[in-house]
Amino acid sequence: MEDIARIAGVSKSAVSFAFSGKQGISSETRDRILQIAKENGYMPKSRAAVTETATKSLTFLAFANSGIVLEQYYQQPFFRELIHYIEERCRTNGFSLIFTSVDMDHFHENIKALAEEKRSDGVILLGTNLNHSQIAAVAEQLTTPLVVLDNCFETLPVHFVEINNVMGAYQAGSHLCALGHQNIGYIASKVRIHNFDERKRGFTTALHERDIEVNDQCVFSVAPTILSSQEALKSQLDAYLDAGNALPTALFCECDYIAISAIKTLSELGYRVPEDVSVVGFDNISEAVIVSPELTTVHVEKERMAHLAVDLIMQSIETDDLVKTKITVDTQFIERLSSRAPVKESVHHI
Repeated sequence: MEDIARIAGVSKSAVSFAFSGKQGISSETRDRILQIAKENGYMPKSRAAVTETATKSLTFLAFANSGIVLEQYYQQPFFRELIHYIEERCRTNGFSLIFTSVDMDHFHENIKALAEEKRSDGVILLGTNLNHSQIAAVAEQLTTPLVVLDNCFETLPVHFVEINNVMGAYQAGSHLCALGHQNIGYIASKVRIHNFDERKRGFTTALHERDIEVNDQCVFSVAPTILSSQEALKSQLDAYLDAGNALPTALFCECDYIAISAIKTLSELGYRVPEDVSVVGFDNISEAVIVSPELTTVHVEKERMAHLAVDLIMQSIETDDLVKTKITVDTQFIERLSSRAPVKESVHHI
């Protein structure tokens, strides 16, 4: 599967989707993967063989086409890494992993169908784009153990494994303040999820402790899943600068996608990062070291989160604990080349 994924230029998860016939990839991608497999002499195991050899299984469930989770979410850097580590942990513990991607437009029908199928021993739900009531609905319908990954609602009696978003953004804010930045801007996602709200709280807390405020005019909003430059950000920055405001000396972005997009947008506007403006992201996706300059960001322990989720679901299968567990995984701050101390003179529009 790894060989075919490399040849096809897709993730191993996409190959898994193609072989299993599950939703989650386009028909064109599925046909291309199967053709490559055939050309290279690969024959998928029959369903009977899979049943005989893999008696234990987990389902990885995602609701696509909603907010930050796209239809081909398994190709998005953050989710791609999570899935890779979940697959590894499952394989190590003798579990097979079934991928189920369903459309948010048919939320309740899909949950009901999944509950009735009982295709696996437990479910790891990607909760990134789900709200309180949606997760509650999933938990209510499923009869198998459930762990929600990348989200947390304290009032729900459900197992959760989440990022310490507040800590990560607090680290980012502290870093910029320590460098001497005071005119700091904030680039938010226009799609609001739990993680982003927590990051805003952490970043604001770090600045408040140092008597620094983000001016409302310095808060910009963009799409969270675009790696290229964005016209929306260009127009917002132009309007801000045309009003006679100086460009912030630093910008915090709610995720690495936004940060990389911001760097490209600023470059097209004639600004240099970090000479004219520092940029800090969040997530530490693999692309963070490919972009120029390399991105200063918050590292999320995706491997540890994945392992904890798998271990927690296996424990639930064995013990069926009534008392649920909520795990928050701390972050690490990674300083690279996209941030530096501000120059003394304010930077004006070029």
